Amino acid sequence: MTATTSIHGMWSTRMAFILAATGSAVGLGNIWRFPYTAGEYGGGAFVLVYLLCVAAIGIPIMMAEIMLGRRGRQSPINTMRLLATQEGRSPAWQLLGWMGIVAGFLILSFYSVVAGWTLSYVFRAAGGAFVGVDAETVSQMFGQFIADPEALLAWHTIFMVMSVAVVARGVANGLESAVRFMMPALFLLLVAMVGYAMTSGHFVEGATYLFRPDFSKLGTEGILSAMGQAFFSLSLGMGAIMVYGSYLNSRASIASSVVIIAGTDTLVALLAGLAIFPLVFANDLAPQLGSGMVFKVLPIAFGQMPGGQFFGTLFFLLLVFAAWTSAISLLEPMVAWLVENRGFTRVRAAMLAGVAVWLLGIGSLLSLNLWSDLTLFGMGFMDLCEFVAANVMLPLGGVLIAIFAGWMLARSSSTDELRLGDGIGYRLWRLLIRYVAPIAVAIVLLNAIGLLKLIGLG
Repeated sequence: MTATTSIHGMWSTRMAFILAATGSAVGLGNIWRFPYTAGEYGGGAFVLVYLLCVAAIGIPIMMAEIMLGRRGRQSPINTMRLLATQEGRSPAWQLLGWMGIVAGFLILSFYSVVAGWTLSYVFRAAGGAFVGVDAETVSQMFGQFIADPEALLAWHTIFMVMSVAVVARGVANGLESAVRFMMPALFLLLVAMVGYAMTSGHFVEGATYLFRPDFSKLGTEGILSAMGQAFFSLSLGMGAIMVYGSYLNSRASIASSVVIIAGTDTLVALLAGLAIFPLVFANDLAPQLGSGMVFKVLPIAFGQMPGGQFFGTLFFLLLVFAAWTSAISLLEPMVAWLVENRGFTRVRAAMLAGVAVWLLGIGSLLSLNLWSDLTLFGMGFMDLCEFVAANVMLPLGGVLIAIFAGWMLARSSSTDELRLGDGIGYRLWRLLIRYVAPIAVAIVLLNAIGLLKLIGLG
């Protein structure tokens, strides 16, 4: 018989779960990668394909991951071992849980380094460091910053302490209390930034860049990018959503919760585009700079515009909140496993996991300066961690989640947990999770590791 509650605690309401899962999904990539990618691949054409991919790939897999988490009520490793045993499947399925936790561990190690940059830039913006600067000055400022291992280590440490402090307090007092404050704050900051962008005189140009459908720019590469964005944007395959699902009340609707989470995640990404691109165009800057846009382009815009010092501070604070909510979700699966399997108190587990992540993160920050000449397979330490975790482990985990939920889990088990009956909603989910989603994510995996281009399909 599956436990009805988790030993770690439970979300007090369905809304608390939605805020937490949305916080996990909304990260730094939403703020810069989605808007940039949409504009690059035909604006509204990309957004349309992305929404279709969210519906066919993201939502079914997120429903499956939450369902597995709620059914197991433990850390991803123990959940997969328990469910495999209950369903008469191989205990080797627990490796899926291990893969998610290790992927989250690797991602958080370099994510914390980049999140430290955003923390630093909050204070730089507030102190007027960007007022009146030109492109060369901003680029030089960023170059000097990442070339300083001591500064990077300090900000990386501060961010990890912030993340550990939240997770150590538990589900109700830590995770839930944090997201109840940070997610509304993030949304209000984003709305304020969109309002500021409206005063730039280039709001229509920015909105046009983001939304005007140009199918000639989409192509195969754009479709593959939309498929990948739909999967990665929802924080799937890294154990975070599964462990958050284990704290969800048995009566809460998984399907409607996931639709809200996916919709909010997409809304945040689109609002970010509406906040960023008008400022970029107002200052005659190039929007095709990816992550460099955040640290090399936007500071120029904030430095030249009225009120830029104040709104630049708000923008980087927005990034901190986005990174923080994602980081605590990445840390939680490791902490849950340590509490369950090693008998640690939650505080000790959070500190141990946090220190381990912090130590690995030092490798990433050193790869930007002192270890910049050290490479493996042509990649520095940070790039290698990102490639292994994001390009291999996450999509592979997504494929396996879909296979287990669609093929290994008994039909009666999934109908019992999803509570959709045997109607069209459940049948559509089962069709998507068994056939469409695993094939689509397998294509994302092959594209991410370069095999599609190798065979001439990418």
